[in-house]
Amino acid sequence: MSKTTKPTQSRVDVYTRVTSRIIADLEQGVRPWLKPWSVENAADCLPALPLRHNGQAYRGVNILLLWGEATDKGFTRNVWMTFKQAQEYGAHVRKGEHGAQVVYADRFTKTETDEAGEEQTRDIPFLKTYAVFNVEQIEGLPAHFMEPPESRDDARTLDLIKEAEEFFTRTGARFRHGGNRAFYAPGSDHIQLPPPEAFRDAESYTATKAHELVHWTGHPARMDREFGKRFGDSAYAFEELVAELGAAFLCADLRASNEPREDHAAYLAHWLEVLKSDKRAIFTAAAHAQRALDFLHECQNRQDQAA
Repeated sequence: MSKTTKPTQSRVDVYTRVTSRIIADLEQGVRPWLKPWSVENAADCLPALPLRHNGQAYRGVNILLLWGEATDKGFTRNVWMTFKQAQEYGAHVRKGEHGAQVVYADRFTKTETDEAGEEQTRDIPFLKTYAVFNVEQIEGLPAHFMEPPESRDDARTLDLIKEAEEFFTRTGARFRHGGNRAFYAPGSDHIQLPPPEAFRDAESYTATKAHELVHWTGHPARMDREFGKRFGDSAYAFEELVAELGAAFLCADLRASNEPREDHAAYLAHWLEVLKSDKRAIFTAAAHAQRALDFLHECQNRQDQAA
């Protein structure tokens, strides 16, 4: 097998494996991006994005993969590293432990000769996988890796989630309150929410606000996100999937629980249909969700520069 064909076949295998795992959860009525806050052993821990050994956060579909792995195996810590990285700390993975598969996107350059005898080069993207281990699977790590996770303050109120409210304000999005529905209105470019007092708790209010804010990023004047050409009649449901993932990423970033919205359960059948027909769809959704999160952080930076 030639060197240039290996990445293509590996990529197909990765798409299939990852998508199959997400489909299996959805077929059980479980949205895997919500699982970290429903498991018993993590109930007292703040949600968090999975981190590499150096503190850098994982991105896109890897967030879903590691959240799912943490839930399945009961991990309460969110730091992961490779076998070799553990050795560099003088530590070792316990015998019998199995790593979680994460994906790495890269590209290679291929040079070809065209009909005129001239060399043409093109970049070809590909995915590859590698294994990482949760710090709870590793012995001998420095003490700071095993510090107890931060406890959730269940007594905090809407007024106390100041970091989330400050983040929302600094995006520049327009929020209005009133009525009994939550939605983003593209025509008037505003986010409509019920009064804060109508929500069960501060977490529910924050999660709903985050979801609609991800929709806000898709406006033509911002990210110009549109899926009609690829997903047809399922385009609206796919945008909802992007918003669900984006809200989960953002809530973890803001250290707020992403509360499930019952009205979005109706999209499960649509998501299953899309994922079963397009093995790359979950990668696309996670990538768009990550870009939305990046855009919202860029809004924060622009506010700092304008100050």
